[in-house]
Amino acid sequence: MLTLLFLGTPLWMWGVFLFLVIGLLVLDLGVFNTGDHEIGVAESLKMSAFYIALGLGFSGFIWWQMGGVATAQYLTAFVVEKTLALDNIFVIALIFGFFAVPRMYQHRVLFWGILGVIVLRGIMIGLGATLVAQYQWVLYVFAVFLILTGVKMLFSSHDKEPDLHNNALVKFLKRRFHVTDEIEGNDFFVKKPDPKTGKLVNYATPLFLALVMVEAADLVFAVDSVPAVFTITTDPFIVYTSNIFAILGLRALYFALSAVLARFAYLKYALSILLVFIGSKIFIADLMGWAKFPPMWSLGITFAILTAGVVVSLWKTRDTVAKAA
Repeated sequence: MLTLLFLGTPLWMWGVFLFLVIGLLVLDLGVFNTGDHEIGVAESLKMSAFYIALGLGFSGFIWWQMGGVATAQYLTAFVVEKTLALDNIFVIALIFGFFAVPRMYQHRVLFWGILGVIVLRGIMIGLGATLVAQYQWVLYVFAVFLILTGVKMLFSSHDKEPDLHNNALVKFLKRRFHVTDEIEGNDFFVKKPDPKTGKLVNYATPLFLALVMVEAADLVFAVDSVPAVFTITTDPFIVYTSNIFAILGLRALYFALSAVLARFAYLKYALSILLVFIGSKIFIADLMGWAKFPPMWSLGITFAILTAGVVVSLWKTRDTVAKAA
C-alpha cells in the first residue's frame, strides 16, 4: 500500500515528510516552548539555522529518491519561498504592532498560524496541481501573472504601509465578535459579561484578531508564491515540501529579523526581478526549443539575484548601523 502513488509520488514518501513535520510541531509546542516566553535573538538565530539546515537536508532525500533535476528544482523553490517570506515577516511585524501583541505571546500566534498555513497551502497546491495536470496553458497564466506582479512591485512605492485601521477584515471581525480592548494573557477567547444582558458571552481577544490577520496575510502572499513554485516545477511533492519547509522556519526567522528588517530594504527590488525571471522562464524555454529551463541555471540565477539584493541592501543601509552605534 505504501508504494501506491498519491499525486505522482509514493505514499511512503509523503509519510516520511508528514512524520517530520508533525514531529517538529510536537517538539516545538510540547517540549521546547511549553510556556509563554520572549524569544531572544540568539535563540531565534539557532532555531532559524536549524530549520534552514533541515530544509536543505531534505534535498538529500529528494536527490536519493528523485534525482539531481528534482533536487535543483526543490532547492530553487525552497530559496524562492524562504525569500518571499521576508515580505510576510514585515507584514506580521505590522500586525503585532497594531494589536500590541507582547513578544512573549507572539510565538503562540505564529505557531497556530503555521498550522493553518500548512492546511491552506495544501489546498491551494492541490487545486493548482489539478489545474496544471488538466490544462497546461495554466502555467502560462501563472507566468504572465508573476511577470506583471514583479513589474508592479518594481515600480510601486516600497515605503507605503498597509492601513490596518481601515482594513475590511478587521472591521468585519469587530462587527462579528465581541472583542476585548486589551490582551487577555495567551487566550484567543475569554468569557465576559455582555454589557446589555449581563450574561457571560465569548469575547475574542486582540490575539485572535492578530491570528486571523496573519492567516489572511499568508493567503495574499500565497497568491504570488504558489504560482512561482509551479513555474519552477509541476511536481506536487516538490511544490508542497519546499513550501512547508520554508514556512516552518518562518516563526524563528521572524524573531531573528523583525528588528533588522530595515537593513534589507533593497531586497524588495531583488524579489521583483526574481518574480519576473521566474515568470519568464517558460517563455525563454519555448523560444530556445528546450523542454524546460535548465534547473541548475535557474538555481544559480536565483541565488545570484538574491545575493545581489542582500549585498546592495547591506551596503546602502550601512550608515544606519553607523548612526545607531
